[in-house]
Amino acid sequence: MPYTYLFILGCIGFSISCIGLNISYIQQLDHTILHWMSVHRIDFLSHVAVTLSYLGGLPVMLFLCGLWCLQQAYVKKYVNIALISLSLLGASAVGWVLKYYIHRPRPEAMYQMVQTYGASFPSAHSIYAAVLACLIIFIFYRQTQAKLFIIFACVWWLSMGFSRVYVGAHFPTDVLAGWSIGFLWVALIWRLLLRHMLNMNKLFLDKNLNEVE
Repeated sequence: MPYTYLFILGCIGFSISCIGLNISYIQQLDHTILHWMSVHRIDFLSHVAVTLSYLGGLPVMLFLCGLWCLQQAYVKKYVNIALISLSLLGASAVGWVLKYYIHRPRPEAMYQMVQTYGASFPSAHSIYAAVLACLIIFIFYRQTQAKLFIIFACVWWLSMGFSRVYVGAHFPTDVLAGWSIGFLWVALIWRLLLRHMLNMNKLFLDKNLNEVE
């Protein structure tokens, strides 16, 4: 997905989620969806959702992205290392700053299946999932098996968002905000790195031309 579309999608999603914080109808819809999921839980989905809660946390994401950066360093793709590092760390920082300032309360304890930390808005797990999905798409979209990578990425961020509401850790608008922050931040970093690479290439070409002359 081109970064411009990703950026637009992120802007729309984040705007809707922020507006929803101040509209009683959307807040009621949040609670209705949360309650409906809580009364329609089944054992298999519950195990999957709880597992995703542990796999999608920041420690595991840092570990996986750290390994990914080591692999990219081995193949000398240093721009990808910058993309991975700046995307995950930057989006995480934005999310936790918003948690602190907005300070939306979590859903009631009777809905929660897992231990939670911090405020509810935005969903940090959803941020990490969206960032990882976007990174996979941007880095592997030219590979021969790009479709498989894209399918995995989409399933990952969608299932992670679903699981956060399912386990009672977040409202749907928290998840939407988390996805949107992830999309926006990765699109922004991709654009900045792309511009930097183009400028570096231009300087390199100009230098070679001057040497030839």
